[in-house]
Amino acid sequence: MKQKKAAAKKKQKKKIVLAYSGGLDTSIILKWLQENFKADVIAYTADIGQKINKKKIINNAKRLGVKNIIIENLQDEFVKEYVFPMIRGHAVYEGVYLLGTSIARPLISKAQIKVAKKFKAFAVSHGSTGKGNDQVRFELGYYFFNPKIKVIAPWRIWNLNSRTDLIKYAKKKNIPIPKDKKGEPPFSIDDNLFHTSTEGKVLENPKNQPPEFIFQRTYSPEKAPNKPTYITINFKKSDPIGLNGKKLSPSILLKKLNHLAGKNGIGRVDLVENRFLGIKSRGVYETPGGTLLMIAHRAIESVSLDKSTMHSKENIMPRYAELIYNGYWFSKERIKLQKIVDLKRNKVNGSIKLKLYKGNTTIISRNTNSKAYSLKNVSFEDNKSFNKKNVERFINFHKKKLKS
Repeated sequence: MKQKKAAAKKKQKKKIVLAYSGGLDTSIILKWLQENFKADVIAYTADIGQKINKKKIINNAKRLGVKNIIIENLQDEFVKEYVFPMIRGHAVYEGVYLLGTSIARPLISKAQIKVAKKFKAFAVSHGSTGKGNDQVRFELGYYFFNPKIKVIAPWRIWNLNSRTDLIKYAKKKNIPIPKDKKGEPPFSIDDNLFHTSTEGKVLENPKNQPPEFIFQRTYSPEKAPNKPTYITINFKKSDPIGLNGKKLSPSILLKKLNHLAGKNGIGRVDLVENRFLGIKSRGVYETPGGTLLMIAHRAIESVSLDKSTMHSKENIMPRYAELIYNGYWFSKERIKLQKIVDLKRNKVNGSIKLKLYKGNTTIISRNTNSKAYSLKNVSFEDNKSFNKKNVERFINFHKKKLKS
């Protein structure tokens, strides 16, 4: 009996959990993993609000002999536990990038390791290229949750070095090739509920203006409505909780903000960034709802937090953003900085009214019960309550520091 059990265990194939999109590249990776590791591949898709075709994912994986296909809805967790804390920290990388791709990878890697544990898989795999940041972000996440897990990064080890090689491999293995993939693809696209990024080809030359057809979430300001849209974002304990007074789940709220900002031409960024690996890359990002949240959150903090707390947050923000960009979401340093970010979040309550119009966002009003902003102190009509002699002492103190 024991011998039969031992024999059965030997016959069981090793398992690999692959981050699977259902597209051509990850389908090729899936087949390649099966062949080169003689393993059962578990196809895992994290639904974080990207354009997703569940039927296509399931059919493509089944066609390749996959028995375990997992599509997990993580939209609310993504927004609540990853996007919102990042918004509270006002994280902006190199002055403009709102970190839409960066913030998604930690959650996916965490979920993959959870699946690997459940199925006792010996390895996890991803489809990130050997030049990009995502391979670092995924793998730092994997190793945080399981330092002993084997990570298979096909783009770093296989001999398929070009789009032509991939197409040849797909044809040889009878993997369906979408018509738009038979030639050179014009762009590389990544999307989730927070943003869409577009890179590659015509965008690689920074002299080229992005063609209008690449934008998927935002109208151009020229084609945006001629009448402004007014919205009110409600905050509680520093997180957005509702729109126009109506309480909404994190994912629904962000979806609605994406729609409202997108149709008004808000949220486009064209940048050349410095990747973690040292390469400069040019990309176009669309973060419509996130742009509104960032502006509104800064506005609500301006009337609800004291100067010292706000400035402490501003001082750490560049490092906080860089840690997220580089894949250090689970690091002790990022968690330590998050505690600084959230030190007085219970005081950040109220609502911000915004005007959206042809690519611009204007703050119309700030409403809070906080006493951080004092009408009495700032009023030009009341000069009795402010001791001007204290100001003289204040200036004299700092005058001495000019020479120190």
